[in-house]
Amino acid sequence: MLIANYGYKDGSGEYFITLDTDKCDGCGKCVEVCPASVLEVIPNEFDIEDGNIMGVRDEHRHKLKYSCAPCKPTTGDIEPPCVTACLSQAITHFLSSAKGQVL
Repeated sequence: MLIANYGYKDGSGEYFITLDTDKCDGCGKCVEVCPASVLEVIPNEFDIEDGNIMGVRDEHRHKLKYSCAPCKPTTGDIEPPCVTACLSQAITHFLSSAKGQVL
Protein backbone atom coordinates (compact mmCIF):
# COMPACT_ATOMS: atom_id res chain seq x y z
CA MET A 1 0.00 0.00 0.00
CA LEU A 2 1.31 3.43 -0.95
CA ILE A 3 -0.12 6.61 0.53
CA ALA A 4 0.50 9.83 -1.41
CA ASN A 5 0.30 13.01 0.69
CA TYR A 6 -0.29 16.29 -1.09
CA GLY A 7 -0.07 19.48 0.90
CA TYR A 8 1.98 21.20 3.56
CA LYS A 9 2.40 22.07 7.21
CA ASP A 10 3.19 25.57 8.40
CA GLY A 11 2.80 27.75 11.47
CA SER A 12 -0.94 28.06 10.95
CA GLY A 13 -1.70 24.32 10.69
CA GLU A 14 -1.64 21.23 8.51
CA TYR A 15 -3.31 21.06 5.11
CA PHE A 16 -3.27 17.71 3.28
CA ILE A 17 -5.15 15.64 0.77
CA THR A 18 -4.10 12.02 1.14
CA LEU A 19 -4.57 9.37 -1.53
CA ASP A 20 -4.41 5.60 -1.05
CA THR A 21 -2.98 4.64 -4.44
CA ASP A 22 -4.08 1.01 -4.02
CA LYS A 23 -7.72 2.07 -3.72
CA CYS A 24 -7.75 4.79 -6.40
CA ASP A 25 -8.94 3.47 -9.76
CA GLY A 26 -8.34 6.75 -11.64
CA CYS A 27 -12.03 7.17 -12.52
CA GLY A 28 -11.80 10.98 -12.26
CA LYS A 29 -15.10 11.51 -10.42
CA CYS A 30 -13.29 13.55 -7.74
CA VAL A 31 -11.82 15.79 -10.46
CA GLU A 32 -15.26 16.41 -11.96
CA VAL A 33 -16.79 17.61 -8.67
CA CYS A 34 -13.90 19.81 -7.47
CA PRO A 35 -15.10 23.42 -7.92
CA ALA A 36 -11.59 24.85 -7.55
CA SER A 37 -9.95 22.48 -10.08
CA VAL A 38 -7.48 21.34 -7.40
CA LEU A 39 -7.44 17.73 -8.58
CA GLU A 40 -6.32 16.07 -11.80
CA VAL A 41 -5.96 12.55 -13.18
CA ILE A 42 -2.31 11.59 -13.64
CA PRO A 43 -0.44 8.45 -14.74
CA ASN A 44 0.12 6.04 -11.85
CA GLU A 45 3.90 5.93 -11.63
CA PHE A 46 3.72 3.99 -8.35
CA ASP A 47 2.22 0.81 -9.84
CA ILE A 48 3.79 -1.60 -12.32
CA GLU A 49 0.35 -2.17 -13.87
CA ASP A 50 0.19 1.49 -14.95
CA GLY A 51 -3.24 3.10 -15.11
CA ASN A 52 -4.23 6.48 -13.69
CA ILE A 53 -4.72 7.95 -10.24
CA MET A 54 -5.86 11.24 -8.75
CA GLY A 55 -3.29 13.93 -8.06
CA VAL A 56 -3.23 17.51 -6.80
CA ARG A 57 -2.28 20.13 -9.38
CA ASP A 58 1.13 21.65 -8.72
CA GLU A 59 -0.26 25.18 -8.46
CA HIS A 60 -2.51 24.12 -5.54
CA ARG A 61 -0.11 21.98 -3.48
CA HIS A 62 1.06 24.84 -1.28
CA LYS A 63 -2.25 26.63 -0.96
CA LEU A 64 -4.75 23.88 -0.10
CA LYS A 65 -5.77 25.92 2.94
CA TYR A 66 -7.27 28.47 0.56
CA SER A 67 -8.13 26.36 -2.49
CA CYS A 68 -10.12 23.78 -0.51
CA ALA A 69 -11.63 26.13 2.08
CA PRO A 70 -14.99 26.60 0.32
CA CYS A 71 -15.60 22.83 0.47
CA LYS A 72 -14.50 22.33 4.08
CA PRO A 73 -17.27 23.30 6.49
CA THR A 74 -16.11 24.52 9.88
CA THR A 75 -18.88 22.64 11.67
CA GLY A 76 -20.55 19.28 11.24
CA ASP A 77 -19.43 16.09 9.59
CA ILE A 78 -19.99 17.09 5.98
CA GLU A 79 -17.39 15.63 3.65
CA PRO A 80 -15.92 17.66 0.77
CA PRO A 81 -17.32 16.79 -2.69
CA CYS A 82 -14.11 15.02 -3.76
CA VAL A 83 -14.27 12.64 -0.80
CA THR A 84 -17.98 11.95 -1.32
CA ALA A 85 -17.48 11.31 -5.06
CA CYS A 86 -14.72 8.76 -4.44
CA LEU A 87 -16.59 5.46 -4.33
CA SER A 88 -13.37 3.55 -3.60
CA GLN A 89 -12.77 5.71 -0.50
CA ALA A 90 -9.22 6.50 -1.58
CA ILE A 91 -9.23 10.20 -0.60
CA THR A 92 -8.80 11.73 2.85
CA HIS A 93 -9.06 15.49 3.23
CA PHE A 94 -7.31 16.93 6.29
CA LEU A 95 -7.14 20.61 7.19
CA SER A 96 -6.20 21.49 10.75
CA SER A 97 -5.34 24.79 12.37
CA ALA A 98 -2.28 25.24 14.57
CA LYS A 99 -4.69 25.33 17.52
CA GLY A 100 -5.61 21.72 16.76
CA GLN A 101 -9.01 22.50 15.29
CA VAL A 102 -9.91 20.32 12.33
CA LEU A 103 -11.20 22.60 9.62
